[in-house]
Amino acid sequence: MKGSNIKAQELVLTQEWDKTFPQSNKVNHRKVTFVNRYGITLAADLYEPKDMKGTLAAIAVSGPFGAVKEQSSGLY
Repeated sequence: MKGSNIKAQELVLTQEWDKTFPQSNKVNHRKVTFVNRYGITLAADLYEPKDMKGTLAAIAVSGPFGAVKEQSSGLY
């Protein structure tokens, strides 16, 4: 937020597997944070193929704002 005195909140994320679905041995997984255009810090799960080479296409999947962790977008 331009000219705002609001300080960005730092998120501390665990890197251990905490999903309700099994972890695939075909992808690398890590948790990341980023700041959106409104200055809000968001957390996400990043999955990359283990044999990744070069530039790849990406898909962003998000659950509804009222979702709980058991309604995980990662199931899709």
